[in-house]
Amino acid sequence: MGIVNLSPDSFSGDGTAPGPAEAAEAALELLEAGAAIVDFGAESSRPGAATISAEEEIRRLGDVVACFRSQSDAPISVDTRHVETAVRVLDQGADIVNDITALRGGWSAEDGRNPAMAELAAREEAIVILMHMPSSPAIMQEAPVYADVFVEVRDFLLRRAEWAAGVGVARENIWLDPGFGFGKNFEHNRELLLRLNEFAALGYPVLAGLSRKRVVADALALPRGERLEASLTLAVLAAWNGAAVVRVHDVRETAKAIGMADAIRLGVPVNSRGETKGKGTAPLPGGRRFNGASSPVFLKQP
Repeated sequence: MGIVNLSPDSFSGDGTAPGPAEAAEAALELLEAGAAIVDFGAESSRPGAATISAEEEIRRLGDVVACFRSQSDAPISVDTRHVETAVRVLDQGADIVNDITALRGGWSAEDGRNPAMAELAAREEAIVILMHMPSSPAIMQEAPVYADVFVEVRDFLLRRAEWAAGVGVARENIWLDPGFGFGKNFEHNRELLLRLNEFAALGYPVLAGLSRKRVVADALALPRGERLEASLTLAVLAAWNGAAVVRVHDVRETAKAIGMADAIRLGVPVNSRGETKGKGTAPLPGGRRFNGASSPVFLKQP
C-alpha cells in the first residue's frame, strides 16, 4: 500500500498539499513502482497533531479519488475517520476506508461511537481497516502504559471487528491494524511486531504501518530523512511475520526488499511486483471490486 499525503503537516515530511491531478499522478507513479493499493490521506495523525473537520478534509482531498479512478482500476484506500468524507470518496470510486479510530469516530468511547460509518461500509461493501489507537494524536504518546500490550491490542481489535460485523460489515471485508506508533513506545512496538503472526492467526488480514516511524528513531536515533533502510527492514519483518499488507512511503525499494524475502520464503523467484513466477496469485480478501481479482504485491492470505 503506497501512501499519498495531502496533509501539509504529515509526520513523514512528505505532505505537500498537492492538487487532485498532482496527487493522482503521484499515486500512479506508486503503482508503477510496485504498489498494489494506494492510500490517500488528508488529516495528519502524527503525535501532537490537531484534528481537522470533515469539511476541511474534504476540501483537501478534492476530487483526487475521482481523478485517480478515471485513470486506474487499482484499489483505492482513503485514510479517514469522518463518515462525510467516506460517503464522498466511496461515491468517487474508493474501495477501502482506513479508519484510525476503528469505526468509533473518536477516541473517548470503546464501542458504537460511529455506527453510520460501519453502516455505510456495509451498504457499499467496502473494506474497513480497524486500527488500534488508545487516544487522540494530541496526547497518544504521553507515556503510554499497558499491562500487556499484545493482549490489550488484540482484544480491542477483536471487539471492534465483532461490533462491525454485528452492524453488517462482512467479515471478509474487515482488516486489522495493530497501530504501530500510535500510543506505543519502542518496547510496545517491538512486542507487537514480534507477535504479528498471532494477529494474523485471528482470521483477518493484517496491515502493518511502520514506514519512517518513530520506532526507527528510538532504535537508531535517525532523523526522518535517513530512515529508509530501517523502514525496509521493518517492512520485511512484518511481511515475513504475517502482515498481508504493508503501508509504506518508499514503494519501489520496499517492493524489491519484500520480493527478495518472498523468493527465499517461497523458494521460487518473484518479479519486481512481488508475484511468484508460474505460481499464480491468491484472490484479495473481501471488497466490492476485489472478488475474483488477482492479488498484487504484498497481499498474502492469512
